[in-house]
Amino acid sequence: MTFEITIPRLGWSMEEGTFVRWLKKDGDTVKPGEPLFELEGEKAAQDIEAVDGGVLRIPPTAPQPGSIVAVGSIIGFLVTNGESVPTSVASAPAISKVEITPQVAPVEAAPPAAPSVRRMAREMGVSLAMVAGSGPAGRISATDLKSSPPARTTSPLVTSTVSTPRARRVAKELGIDWASIPGTGRDGRVREQDVRSAPAKSNQRANGAAAKSAIQGTTIPVSRHRRTTADRMSYSSQNTAPVTLTTRIDATNLVSLRQQFKAAGSGVVPSYTDIIIKLVAMALAEHPLLMAQWSEDQIIIPATTNIGLAVDTEAGLLVPVIQNVRSLALTDISLESARLIELARQGKLKASDMQDGVFTVTNLGSFGIDAFTPIINSPETAILGLGRIRREPAVVENQIVPRDQMNLSLTFDHRIVDGAPAARFLQTVSQALETPSAWLLRTTV
Repeated sequence: MTFEITIPRLGWSMEEGTFVRWLKKDGDTVKPGEPLFELEGEKAAQDIEAVDGGVLRIPPTAPQPGSIVAVGSIIGFLVTNGESVPTSVASAPAISKVEITPQVAPVEAAPPAAPSVRRMAREMGVSLAMVAGSGPAGRISATDLKSSPPARTTSPLVTSTVSTPRARRVAKELGIDWASIPGTGRDGRVREQDVRSAPAKSNQRANGAAAKSAIQGTTIPVSRHRRTTADRMSYSSQNTAPVTLTTRIDATNLVSLRQQFKAAGSGVVPSYTDIIIKLVAMALAEHPLLMAQWSEDQIIIPATTNIGLAVDTEAGLLVPVIQNVRSLALTDISLESARLIELARQGKLKASDMQDGVFTVTNLGSFGIDAFTPIINSPETAILGLGRIRREPAVVENQIVPRDQMNLSLTFDHRIVDGAPAARFLQTVSQALETPSAWLLRTTV
């Protein structure tokens, strides 16, 4: 029996991706669940696992590393021993080749080594291809790495003959020779963050902020990530009826609660956003329509409260999702958000880390912003924007006293939620943020 290997959809709006490389060789026996090839989607690269088992057959017309492939494209086959297979993938959607710099060498199969050994090799700057393995079938051990000649670690990783398509595009934009940069990706592959952290030519610098200061009078190619972001924002604007409500709350108790976490010295100090995400999840339990999704002739209300967290990175805006927030303790939310933020800024988020969100929280308070109009993260119904917390004079029981004030901006899809229900939800969120300790002590929501 022959099974077709096709390009999956890694994101809700993904129509095409970049084929990075095969993780198995032609003729290898593949078991269901084993990593088969690597695909770069809208915002992240991911190992694609085999759905079926069999012997891998890669036809001559299969995509090459760096090729753009359409979702649903047939790129290979899994067959039983002795079974004949098609010699091409002509039935698949068109496959186009993107520009690849001349230094890129053909991708070879990675030498056998455990993940821990691969991490050690990256830290040492050693190419596994240059290490002789002493284990079965040439498998490389940590001992083999440690006994490799020191010269390997100081090799200019001219070093890198492999890079991700995104890294090549950024290198071209910044005027950097990516082949001279030590890669931190799998088997020394140069990733986007490696390029951005490297020195640039003459009057340019590698990091995104400095690059922005040198764009006057020039043009910047639209990156794949920026194009994806633009498409999603345009889709949201054209396919929702957005309305924004803004309110001002007394955040004094919220500030006090966080100070208590700091004073406790427990080691895990939730951020304001972590606390607010938990309280928003509790409010959504009372107003589930705010996490509904429009689907043709019906409105779907998800069973779990998965909340997205907008993160600013050098690659652009990313929205990792904290799963099932209502069931998590506040410290667990803090640890998970810190993990996802770090992965986002390192460019290591998987597509699965950014899926299944039902509501998004975005915070611009650290930039001194008081209020703004956030854009709905489709296919969600609403998004909450957080402004900065400011110490200001306020009237309390006919007395003028200093209080911490904060603005909340809720954008919602009027197709699904009317103004009054949305206002009641924002009112509930406001009450929760003004009395956070009482809400967090609730045993049921």
